[in-house]
Amino acid sequence: MIYVEDERIKLNGVVLPGLLKSIEVTESAKVDEQEVEGSATKPKQATGYEDAKVNIELILDDTQTQTKYERYEVLRAVFRSPGQEVPQPIPIVSEDTAAHGIEKVIFKKLTHKYESKKSQLTANLELWEYIPQTITAVRVSGSGTAAGSRTGSGSLNADYQNYLGSRGAAASGLSGMSSAISAGLSVTNQKCLNPKLDKSPAFDSAGILGALDAVSRLPF
Repeated sequence: MIYVEDERIKLNGVVLPGLLKSIEVTESAKVDEQEVEGSATKPKQATGYEDAKVNIELILDDTQTQTKYERYEVLRAVFRSPGQEVPQPIPIVSEDTAAHGIEKVIFKKLTHKYESKKSQLTANLELWEYIPQTITAVRVSGSGTAAGSRTGSGSLNADYQNYLGSRGAAASGLSGMSSAISAGLSVTNQKCLNPKLDKSPAFDSAGILGALDAVSRLPF
């Protein structure tokens, strides 16, 4: 069998070195099988499509300018350039991949096998189709936030509710105390300013004493 060096296959803009032995492109569907008790058949449900797989096999020989290992380094540089930490999607140019609508791939695996009898390297490239994923952002409405706030306030425990109730009682008591003190001072001022109300200008503290007694009963 005679292999022909095909310069039409490019990965990331680099022509693949060596002789093209084979190229295989595989597309497949995603199908789930379910177990049904008491049934010998398994119902199948199609759920989508798998990313296409591309397998390329090359034969690398020595040339007048490069050894087979130097030619293999060209493939390694495409697979992983110096300092590269994460594989990146790369464009592929080939009639066979174009027939499947494949434009970009992830270089998944690179292997080689040395054949001593033929003094050749057989390189195998495994490529996976790359399809960008679109992520849609979801905006949270203000009503949802308000609902969350209401839900949070409803989760207060009973002790805290009792505490809030005692605070309300204290506030009510303080309000009553203020009214009582105001009433007491009003009566006293009237008696001091109008002698007819009380012949004795003595200070009338009955209203204030009543207010202080109310304060002593507050739940502090």
